[in-house]
Amino acid sequence: MATGFSEELADLNVDRLRLALNSHTPTSVEDWLKHPQRIIGNTEALSALLSPAAAAYIEPMAQLSAQLTRQRFGGNIQLYAPLYVSNLCANDCDYCGFSSHNQIKRKVLTEQERAAEIAILQRRGFDSVLLVAGEHSRKVGLDYFIEALNQCASQFSYLALEIQPLEIQEYQTLVAHGLDAVMVYQESYQPAVYAQHHHHGKKRDFAWRLDCPDRAASAGVDKIGIGALLGLADWRIESLLLGHHLQYLEQRYWRSRFSISVPRLRPCVGSNIDLEMMSDSQLVQMLCAFRLFSPNVELSLSTRESAQLRDNLMGLGITHMSAESSTEPGGYANPQTALDQFAINDERTVAQVTAAIKARGMQPVFKDWQQQW
Repeated sequence: MATGFSEELADLNVDRLRLALNSHTPTSVEDWLKHPQRIIGNTEALSALLSPAAAAYIEPMAQLSAQLTRQRFGGNIQLYAPLYVSNLCANDCDYCGFSSHNQIKRKVLTEQERAAEIAILQRRGFDSVLLVAGEHSRKVGLDYFIEALNQCASQFSYLALEIQPLEIQEYQTLVAHGLDAVMVYQESYQPAVYAQHHHHGKKRDFAWRLDCPDRAASAGVDKIGIGALLGLADWRIESLLLGHHLQYLEQRYWRSRFSISVPRLRPCVGSNIDLEMMSDSQLVQMLCAFRLFSPNVELSLSTRESAQLRDNLMGLGITHMSAESSTEPGGYANPQTALDQFAINDERTVAQVTAAIKARGMQPVFKDWQQQW
């Protein structure tokens, strides 16, 4: 019995998948779009929709994606806020501002400092919060997150974590203290690419990270977010492998919900890597392909992207968005941009983002749901 998706991925012939991805013809793309029900859960169809041949069909893909999103999610856009609690990190990753090799001021929020951040987010109307920390299990470990969750549980209805991967028992403990969701992004689904960008620390363990969603789902976490960091390698093959991961999780862990984030690399302190650039139209293609492949998956778009692009994507498949974000610990109460994990692109206020949502005939939603204990 497989211990996680890492064993499934090892059995995939990535070279064959890449060849097939680049061999699709306009006719094959048209055939899939004529029968959208056949696309659902079909990785061959996802390959066709991610292919270079499908670039000419973004408009009909977008129309189908918009219809399907409206059917499954209505006109709602769920708003959330990241709350960065620490930028300590024991990993050396060449794309991240928190990387251990960067000579930046390190910070772990105290209970009082977290309270100040919480008060600001509450005044802005948020009821769904994503607690984010660099990966440093010795100094910012399980006990710290229990304390932070306990502090936030009475203030917000929905709590998510984006931290270092944990054991099943540790996730079970955090669920008992109010944890609803875990976001853990693989960055790259190709071991050689992954090794190229992760130089030191536990994050170098490709399989340990890749099997983290299995452990979180086994622990009863309600929602699990996955994704690839777009810019490290060819976005098409990374997206297809992400699709295989999503299919695997949806088939095995029906009690959990799943979300996909589509972060494109942004400038940050200490990074000068060569990027595999992804255009705006290619991002649209990817989002629409995933909506047709998985009608129920939540698709999230952060403030990494421009205001104009985020507004244009609202009706095409996106269901979750952050707003007026800070990517530094303590950044809401005391902004110091030198501590940012990455550069923000959409700097609008929450009021401006909600106004933009309403201007498109959609509804901003601050409360997802609330666990009844």
